[in-house]
Amino acid sequence: MKNILLTIEYDGTNFHGWQRQPGQRTVQGEIEKVLSKLFRQEVTITATSRTDSGVHALYQKANFKGDFGIPTERIPLAANNLLSGDVRIKSAEEVDLDFHARFDAVGKKYIYIIRNASYDFTQRNFCYHIEKQLDHQSMKEAAQYLVGEQDFKSFMAAGGKVPESTVRTIYSANFTLEPIDKGRKIVFEIIGNGFLYNMVRIIVGTLVDIGLGKISASDMKEIIESCNRSRAGHTAPPQGLYLSEIYFDYAELKKSLGGVNK
Repeated sequence: MKNILLTIEYDGTNFHGWQRQPGQRTVQGEIEKVLSKLFRQEVTITATSRTDSGVHALYQKANFKGDFGIPTERIPLAANNLLSGDVRIKSAEEVDLDFHARFDAVGKKYIYIIRNASYDFTQRNFCYHIEKQLDHQSMKEAAQYLVGEQDFKSFMAAGGKVPESTVRTIYSANFTLEPIDKGRKIVFEIIGNGFLYNMVRIIVGTLVDIGLGKISASDMKEIIESCNRSRAGHTAPPQGLYLSEIYFDYAELKKSLGGVNK
């Protein structure tokens, strides 16, 4: 029996999210179909994060168990020859039998891309287009209120499975700016030990509302403390969201944070 950990990337545009669903094209469903064909047995994979429809991944992780003859290092090549062009297995490695891609993760990094410039049709599936100038400094100021262990119920959408606790720890929340033709690309990066349903998209929507002057940066603290979804801003569209990295040990996480204590 082997336990195989996959690193996966995908363009979420034409998928109905990660999780397998009857009658829908999903990332999990496509990969399981291909692996089951390769190994001539039913394969079920478990991912670290269940991304929604339209959300992308640069570094999704998923594991599965089974007995099969294909060498582990050849799994990506064999599977990618059968997979469609919008999903790809980047690597495969054998891990301990008790390893679980979801429960053993200690942190996740998401990035969200905003095109603060004129509309670019070619980028419509890969960013949030906002033509009106955003106040980047106010957004940056507000983002610092997110850091720490707090109840993030204000940023949880209805419709998902209600967790036992809505307390999460955000280790960092930062912005970078990149100049582009007739504007700039704003990249928001957030690292935490876990995220609620639509949490990152609601956080970004709130930050955008702050950047547009609809909400004050100093209101972010009160929004968090209210634990009231109606106090937060809109939900940003899925196209700009990317699952960027998964951490399975605190040393990796700390290194990514530049030495910041967990």
